[in-house]
Amino acid sequence: MYGALLNYEQNKQTITLHYEKQEAQIHVLTDSIINVFVPLFTSEHYSKAIEGDKELPTAFTLDKEQDALILATDSLVCKIYDDFMIDFYDKEGTLLCADYRGKRIPRKRFSESLIELAKQEGHTIDPNGGQDYAIQCIKQLDNADCIYGLGDKTGTLNKRCYEYENWNSDIPDPHEDSFKSLYKSIPFFITLKEKGVYGIFYDNTFKSYFNFGKENNGYYCFGSDDGNLDYYFIGGSSMPEIVTSYTYLTGRMPLPQKWTLGYQQSRWGYDSEKAFRELAAKFKEHHIPCDAFHFDIDYMDHYKVFTWNEERFTDARALLADLKEQGIKAVTIIDPGVKVEKGFTMYDEGVEHDYFAKSPDGNIYVNVVWPGDSVYPDFGNPEVRKWWGGHLQFYTDLGVSGVWNDMNEPASFHGPLPGDIVFTDEGKTATHAQMHNVYGHNMAKATYEGWKKLTNKRPFVITRACYSGSQKYATAWTGDNQSLWTHLRMAIPQQCNLGISGMTFIGTDIGGFGADTTPELLCRWVEAGCFSPLFRNHCAMGCMEQEPWLFGEETLAIYRKYVELRYALLPYFYDLCRECETTGLPIMRPLVLHYENDINVRNLNDEFMVGKHLLVAPVVEQGARKRMVYLPDGVWYDYWTHTEYKGGQYYIVDAPLDVCPIFVKEGTILPKAPAQMYVGEIEDPALILEVYPGTGSYTHYYDNGVDFAYQNGEYQEYFLETDGTKNLKITKRHEGYRDYPDIVIHYI
Repeated sequence: MYGALLNYEQNKQTITLHYEKQEAQIHVLTDSIINVFVPLFTSEHYSKAIEGDKELPTAFTLDKEQDALILATDSLVCKIYDDFMIDFYDKEGTLLCADYRGKRIPRKRFSESLIELAKQEGHTIDPNGGQDYAIQCIKQLDNADCIYGLGDKTGTLNKRCYEYENWNSDIPDPHEDSFKSLYKSIPFFITLKEKGVYGIFYDNTFKSYFNFGKENNGYYCFGSDDGNLDYYFIGGSSMPEIVTSYTYLTGRMPLPQKWTLGYQQSRWGYDSEKAFRELAAKFKEHHIPCDAFHFDIDYMDHYKVFTWNEERFTDARALLADLKEQGIKAVTIIDPGVKVEKGFTMYDEGVEHDYFAKSPDGNIYVNVVWPGDSVYPDFGNPEVRKWWGGHLQFYTDLGVSGVWNDMNEPASFHGPLPGDIVFTDEGKTATHAQMHNVYGHNMAKATYEGWKKLTNKRPFVITRACYSGSQKYATAWTGDNQSLWTHLRMAIPQQCNLGISGMTFIGTDIGGFGADTTPELLCRWVEAGCFSPLFRNHCAMGCMEQEPWLFGEETLAIYRKYVELRYALLPYFYDLCRECETTGLPIMRPLVLHYENDINVRNLNDEFMVGKHLLVAPVVEQGARKRMVYLPDGVWYDYWTHTEYKGGQYYIVDAPLDVCPIFVKEGTILPKAPAQMYVGEIEDPALILEVYPGTGSYTHYYDNGVDFAYQNGEYQEYFLETDGTKNLKITKRHEGYRDYPDIVIHYI
């Protein structure tokens, strides 16, 4: 395709390769990150995920040997051949990733007799059912290779033998394992080999495709409908190193406000001031901690953004103030669609300043969403983002504490937006085909930057649609799930793959958004969901209400138990947020992230880690009161009974309805908090440290949990060490904030 390599030239850390038919580039960003770029669409990258210059001064050698150009850093060796074939090796010379030399040969799908019969009847059948992508890359696949990542796709943790598409999609049907796309496009994956591991980030915003050995066990391929061939090869000695390098490229979750880690209640159907006041009274009556109520589209005036329905909410400011007095913050939904209505401020201003997407004929493009005829802000335009962010003052003035961006794929009720609708890409004209997958990303960026400027607090922005790098601006949830046991099971690999794909502050709608939950399903979901970073119960209008007191005393008691557990563990979750901001490692993690050499965890779909210290094995089968648990290497302790277990083997453990099996790694120092009804109810809570048998160390972080003062050094950092005896050593590593009034130590 590219022909022979004629010559090359080096400019600092970029090597330009001149082939007979095409020019290509190799760019050394770091010892372990190499960019492969072919300018098929534009001469520049124009990345939406990568902001700023990520190149670090890196020493490397470049030698021409026989039929290959060999580039070597201290960590990677890259061999470049004719036709722009590239093979990557680690520093020991182990082959990690090789380009596939050959054509795509899909598995045969139809028999010869069926093909002949169809031909006789005037039909044509492709015997293989596969076709090349406009832009594509094909890599060799070894038998032992496992593939993880790609965000919140359906199905199992290991994506080997499956195919997917990146095209942000609002699909109301119950999500099945066979779904190729959902709301998010995160074109990053990790390949774990028998020996070695690597990651690839395919930075292309057009509709893209990933076939991980489904069509042929000898290779995998990725590609897109248009754009550049632009991918980053990421090497490392372990999966955590790959995640850290990927998030170095695309950004990491900033430290959130501490209250956002608390419990949050939502429903499409809380449609009046009375409903929210009664809801708050019920939480108090049943003594269930809660930090936020979410206001769905019911609060708006005819679903118009930046409005409030004054008939059903006679005094929104007073309502929100009263809720905040009880510790309950308001989070309001905002959709991108602006109602077509002369006299409506958002519409009039957008028309006046040319802020909406257009049809190719130059007219403003109109589709239908909740307000009826609606137009779409062109968030790829920096001026539009600034305009949108400025209007958020409507919410901050009322006392709103967070924003929930929905319908931002963008969704549309009268057919999908055509690919030729005209958008903007940072001052350049672009099409919907190019900008669709980053529409939600740009809306999140507008919201984050606007909220930060208005409040100087850490913004709490939730998004349904996103792209790689959106973790810098928003938390996310997995969208419109259903009250199905299959969706509870799927929530674990979905969130684990989101986490290692950089999107770490994530959750699923507890109990399920659509359909009707059951008492047992709700109990099992809250047992698992209390470990998701975003801890929210949400359901749809017309479905059975999901407040726990509606299901009887047993369900209520179990629900309360796990909400209280979450509040007890908030210091640990907050530490994990700090770790994520520093390293990119997620809060909720697949076991394979830390035990990649253990073949028993490579396809483990129903257990997960919270940090490195807690292992959670939720019950995800209806009627089960026992379950099999695999514990990896080491010694583990049952969180509830403190029973000791040796790792590296399977156990059958009891799991009555009120028990989610949780295990704590030996040597763990687990920070906890005293009971409270919301974050901040106790102004200066004591720190509780549970110390488990074994040697270990832990870093604990403490700040005001609200603003950006920590970036100027206003925080405390403690280094904790245990030697296996009842002698915990506490060292203050950084002092810039107040001390705890008390530190209580419990030895297990």
